[in-house]
Amino acid sequence: MIEELSIRDLGVIGEARLPLGPGFTALTGETGAGKTMVVTALGLLLGERADTQVLRRGSAAAIVDGHWLIPERGSIATRVVDAGGELDAAGDGVVSLLLSRSVSAEGRSRAVVGGRSTPVGVLNDLGRELVVVHGQADQVRLRSATAQRDALDRFAGDELAGVLDDYQETYRRWQAGQGELDVLVAEGDRRSREAEDLRVAIAEIEAVNPLRGEDVELAERAERLGNLEELRQAAASAHELVSAQSTEDSSDVLGLLDTARRQMERMAGHDPALVPIVDALASASFAVTEISAQLSSYLGGLDADGANELEAIQERRALLTALTRKHDANLDETIDFLDVGSSRLLELDNDTDRIERLRGEVAGDRETLLALADRLTGLRTAAAQKLASEVTAELSALAMADAAIVVEVAVQPDHSLAGHDQVTILLQPHKGAEPRPLGRGASGGELSRVMLAIEVVIAGSDPVPTFIFDEVDAGVGGASAIEIGRRLARLARSAQVIVVTHLPQVAAFATNHLRVVKSTDGEITASSVQQLHGDERAEELARMLSGLADSESGLAHARELLEAAQELAG
Repeated sequence: MIEELSIRDLGVIGEARLPLGPGFTALTGETGAGKTMVVTALGLLLGERADTQVLRRGSAAAIVDGHWLIPERGSIATRVVDAGGELDAAGDGVVSLLLSRSVSAEGRSRAVVGGRSTPVGVLNDLGRELVVVHGQADQVRLRSATAQRDALDRFAGDELAGVLDDYQETYRRWQAGQGELDVLVAEGDRRSREAEDLRVAIAEIEAVNPLRGEDVELAERAERLGNLEELRQAAASAHELVSAQSTEDSSDVLGLLDTARRQMERMAGHDPALVPIVDALASASFAVTEISAQLSSYLGGLDADGANELEAIQERRALLTALTRKHDANLDETIDFLDVGSSRLLELDNDTDRIERLRGEVAGDRETLLALADRLTGLRTAAAQKLASEVTAELSALAMADAAIVVEVAVQPDHSLAGHDQVTILLQPHKGAEPRPLGRGASGGELSRVMLAIEVVIAGSDPVPTFIFDEVDAGVGGASAIEIGRRLARLARSAQVIVVTHLPQVAAFATNHLRVVKSTDGEITASSVQQLHGDERAEELARMLSGLADSESGLAHARELLEAAQELAG
């Protein structure tokens, strides 16, 4: 239930606070005062698309805040908590929920649920459970087969909803399986060619058997072997300079260091400062000895048959290069393809098994689908008779005593996500007349009453916290208007009802009356909202009746209308 609504800078409304609460709230005012902006504000709170055209001229942003009271335990509270919002305890198993929506002049939109910024889609999800909105556009929708089927399904209640959920789950699985099966069968030749190409490619890679990093290692070895003689000469020369093999030659580095060390050792006894130098010369001799050993080992490791090895390496490199060029990839990517291609080949080779398995699954799902569709048809057919009977009774009370509703359920050859039923609601305007689809021949006033009658009946099996009606009484007057007001008052016993109306006969039944008041300074028009009590209500109804709020006859008529409404509603 909406406890309160606050609007700022939306359309002609500068700032307004609407105390709503339980029961039947009527929203009235002069044409152009901004009554419809209230419905627009609620639409924004419920996740409808934001449009900068609704901003008040010159304002930076339009802001709408709503205060709801909802059950502490239930899907709505769970959805709010999942979105990160907070709920405040209000007592008796009820919690308070704050929703907010702002639209800036630049087109930016911000949604807040329970104090936490959320995507607008969260508001939309909540709105479907919080409110049912009916306007003149909904009268047009009521002409569609989809809207008529949805109305019947709502009336049918939980049993049909459960079967429909099972049907839709099966339908989606059946569609997905059939789609995959169609692709496998239709692309059988292409997939066979792909499998054969993969087999050839995998065989080529396996024949070469490349190793990760092999190309880099071979390049380094080829570089070394390509300069083998120069490497040998350089290493031998360096070894000779470091440590000559001839004992007669002491001009090598090691011999020179040894001579220098011995000379310093002889003189170190005369000057202690030479001791570190002697140690350093000894360390240098050890280091040069180690270098000599490394050079000797290097020379010993040079392969005399390097030319033959180089030829084998070049052949291997050419083989790897041809392989990577063919796959337009580097060596690691080519090796990776071996794993990916093997998995894909396994999948393609299993096509026959998959097709057979899918055929079995699709056939099973279709059999289940047909059974569930038949159950839906049975439930809808039973509900259709009951809905027609109860709506016809409501129409009788809405000054359409001779009219009757017929709800037909026809099985179609094709299945959709909703089953294989086409639901048609027909209106028989009087006895003996041919029932006509609502899409043909029903006037706006008749559609208003049919829609209200359907909602009153459905509310018994599919309760909704709040109903909002935006001038659904258009095209209605006199006794019909009184009956519409009476039925709205009846609906308000089990749900919150908010009605934007221009009919005093409807407004008289309200338990809460709000008036949108328009004022202007000659340049800018602004509207606000007032809650009416006592004589204020009578004056507003008199204005609606005669255009004169202070007319004595109009006031008398208004008071009479209020008294009659109280009696009829009670």
